[in-house]
Amino acid sequence: MSTLTHMSAIFAIVLYAVATALLLRRPGTLGGSPGQVSTRGNEFAPSSPPHRWLGRVPFKLGLAWLGLVLHGAALIGLMITPAGVDLGFFSTATLVSLMIVLLFLLAAIDKPVDKLGVAVLPLAAMTLILRLTFPEEVHTLTDPSPGMEAHILVSILAFSLLNIAALQALLLAFQDWQLHRKRTNWFLRSLPSLQTMESLLFQMIGIGFLLLSVSLATGFLFIQDLFAQHLVHKTVLSILSWLVFGVLLAGRWRFGWRGRTAIRWTLGGFVMLTLAYFGSKLVLEIILERT
Repeated sequence: MSTLTHMSAIFAIVLYAVATALLLRRPGTLGGSPGQVSTRGNEFAPSSPPHRWLGRVPFKLGLAWLGLVLHGAALIGLMITPAGVDLGFFSTATLVSLMIVLLFLLAAIDKPVDKLGVAVLPLAAMTLILRLTFPEEVHTLTDPSPGMEAHILVSILAFSLLNIAALQALLLAFQDWQLHRKRTNWFLRSLPSLQTMESLLFQMIGIGFLLLSVSLATGFLFIQDLFAQHLVHKTVLSILSWLVFGVLLAGRWRFGWRGRTAIRWTLGGFVMLTLAYFGSKLVLEIILERT
């Protein structure tokens, strides 16, 4: 690992940490004003419009964007090896966290998802720390076809977006729990209304489900045997996760599922997907030390 790669990773970690701290500060300490209580039920609406243009990105998210650039620079140095692209456990986790941060920041341009940064940014910093702390054996694909590369890319995008959806579901669960107990604080007042939060959640799930469908389709097309011994658990769990998200979207459309039902199904589907994507890599590469 070069010094430039190491320093890029360190500065990215620091920028993510500072941006997270700024997201957690009370609005009043930054010169802003807290959100106002909505007159419709026990919901809260932010006091200022969530939409913003690229030229007016808040300072805290600007730091996150800079951290993302350094994260990407570090990742190039960490993953590009003489033997090929390293797809080991920690390298892949770092790549996925980069995509999660990118999707989060793109969504934050015109959607009120800023508070997701308090989970997304520390997660990215943690994957970088783990990659720097635990050097691992390089794991590369042998002569991957364009179809295989497309499958990997779409799979990472699907997992990243559904990861953000899971974090959104957790934030929604916290908001619902606080409102049912009639508790208020500055953090809760800074969130959009429950209706807006749920709408954002299902938008993420809808796009993530589409990407996951493409991922499964390309897997069946370009991988010789998806039900081989070393892939069967990954395939089965991915299909089960796809079914869970599909049922959730159908339930939303047909029966109007929302609230805690949506939260439980979202988290259940994401847990299955996490086990599919990283469970086997953790067992094989870290515990059993196999390629």
